[in-house]
Amino acid sequence: MAVSHLRAALSRILRSPSRLPTSLHAPPLVFPHRRLSDSPATASSSGSFAAEDYLVSRFGLTRAQALKAAAKLSHVRSRAKPDAVIAYLESTLGIPAADVGRVIVIDPSFLCSDVERTLAPRVADLRDLGLSRDEITRLVPLAPNSLRTRFLRGNLEFWLAELGSFDKLLQVLRRCGTLLCGDFDKVGRPNVAFLRQCGLNISEIAGTTLFSTRLFTMKPKLLKETVQRVEELGIDRSATSARVFRQALAVVAVTDKEAVARRIRLLHNIGFSKDDVLTLVRKQPLVLALSEQKFQGNVDFLMKDVGLEVSYIVRRPALLMYSVERRLLPRHCLIKALREKGLLKAELELDYYSTTSMAEKIFVEKFVHPFKDHVPGLTDDYASKCSGKATDGIAQ
Repeated sequence: MAVSHLRAALSRILRSPSRLPTSLHAPPLVFPHRRLSDSPATASSSGSFAAEDYLVSRFGLTRAQALKAAAKLSHVRSRAKPDAVIAYLESTLGIPAADVGRVIVIDPSFLCSDVERTLAPRVADLRDLGLSRDEITRLVPLAPNSLRTRFLRGNLEFWLAELGSFDKLLQVLRRCGTLLCGDFDKVGRPNVAFLRQCGLNISEIAGTTLFSTRLFTMKPKLLKETVQRVEELGIDRSATSARVFRQALAVVAVTDKEAVARRIRLLHNIGFSKDDVLTLVRKQPLVLALSEQKFQGNVDFLMKDVGLEVSYIVRRPALLMYSVERRLLPRHCLIKALREKGLLKAELELDYYSTTSMAEKIFVEKFVHPFKDHVPGLTDDYASKCSGKATDGIAQ
C-alpha cells in the first residue's frame, strides 16, 4: 500500500504543470566544427579506431576537448559501440546534438555504454516512474553518469520525493551531476535524516549556494564532522538563523579545515579579535570560502587606502566579498575626485558602505552622470576602471 501511495505522489509531481524554463538549462558548450549528424568518423591509416579524430569529426569538439576525452577511450578498437550510443541518444531519446556533445565532454566513457544491457533498461526505469520523453531528454545531459548505475531508479524516486518537483531536481543536478549515482541508502537517506535533525529544510539547502548540494553526497561521517566544525566556529544551529547555519555548513563542507584555520589566523594577524572573527563569520559565512589573497587584498585596501577601522568592516562583511579592482577601487577613486574638485556638497555625509553596496546603475546615475560635463572623460575613466583596464585615478 505504501508503495502505491509513493507512486501516486511521484506521478502527481511529474504531471505538475511547472516545467523548467529554458534559461535554467546548463549553458551550451561551444562545438565550433560540425554538427553531430555531420560526416562520419575519421579512422587512422591502419584502420584502427582513432578516438581523437572521431570526437572532432563526429561531435565537433575542439582538439583540446577531444584530446582530453580520447584518453578515456584508448581501449576502444571500433566505432560500432560509440555509433550505437549516439544513435540511441539522438534517434530514440531525441537529445539535441549540442547536448550529446556535452555528455561526451562530461563523461567520455559514456560512448562505451552497452545500449541494450545498460542504457535502455535505465531509460525504461525512468519511463516507468512517469517521466516523459522531454523530461528524459533534459535529465540525461545533466547527469549522464547516472544512466550507467543501478541506483538510478531508487535515487530518482527518493530525490523527487525530497525536493518536491522534477524542475527542482534539475536545478540541483546542474550543481551536482552525481546526485543520482550513489547508493541513497548509504549516503542520501542518512544525510537527509541528519540534516533534518539539525533543523534544516532539504529544499532550502538545495538552493543555498552553488556548492550546498555537496551536503547530500558526502559521506555521512564527514557530514557530521562538518556540522561539528561549524559549531566550533561559534555558529550554533540552535542560536543562529537557519540561513546562516546553512550557508556556513555549505562553505565548510567544501573548504579544507586547515584552509579555514589559515584564514582565521590571517584575520587575527591583521588585527581582528576572536570576537570580531566570530561576528564576521556569523554575518557572512561565505568569507570563509575566500582565497587568502583576496582576504588580504580587500582588507589592505579597506584599511590602508580607504582608512576604515576593523570594527566598521566587521559590521559590514560584504565589503570583503566585493572586487577591489572592479568595484571598490573605481568607486573610491571617483568619489575622491569629486570631493577634491568640490563637486560634492561639503555638508553631504557619504557613508562608505552605502556608496559601495549601491547597485551599479544607481551609483552611475547619482555620481557619474550628474558630473560628466564638469569632469571631461569622467564616464569613460570610470567605465575603464570598472572593466579592469585602468589602474590609475579618475580624470582630474
